[in-house]
Amino acid sequence: MTTTLDLMRHGEPVGGRRYRGQLDDPLSEKGWAQMHAAVSESVPWTRIVSSPLLRCRAFAETLAGRHGLPLALDDRLKEVGFGEWEGKSAAEIEQDAPGTLMRFKADPLAVFHARVVAALDDLLEQHAGQHVLLVGHAGVMRMALAWALHIPLEHAYRIEVASASLTRLRFDDGHASLIFHGSPRVDR
Repeated sequence: MTTTLDLMRHGEPVGGRRYRGQLDDPLSEKGWAQMHAAVSESVPWTRIVSSPLLRCRAFAETLAGRHGLPLALDDRLKEVGFGEWEGKSAAEIEQDAPGTLMRFKADPLAVFHARVVAALDDLLEQHAGQHVLLVGHAGVMRMALAWALHIPLEHAYRIEVASASLTRLRFDDGHASLIFHGSPRVDR
């Protein structure tokens, strides 16, 4: 049985590019436009699962409502918490503590990874044979790719995840294949 999982990162939030973590900032006008452009009018999904944070949830609710798709929110799909970095730009973080972002990206993030993997395991079990859209965050996408493709966690932050980009994973009998990554549109 084949299950298809599309991962969509939220668009740009109000305030531009910053380490938001679990801050609940809404999408900017640009972010809404990015997400609408990414999905077009042909939606292949049977359901949507989303992070409950507003920058993901608001678009997921809009898309689910427009196309009559079931929507579930899952707290385990929230972004990693960045603590005192939340709301700061990369330049601000580096200015305060040079080299700290490089060290963070090399950290295996085991607790965050385990949280995301538990959500993905449940999603694949509950929706086997379906085509699911997961609306989430860059960190969640990285953890999903590391899990599905057996990428060492210390390399997960080498994966670039653009705003409103789409990644497709296909699962056949427990084996994952990466179909595409970073597409600006779903109609590939």
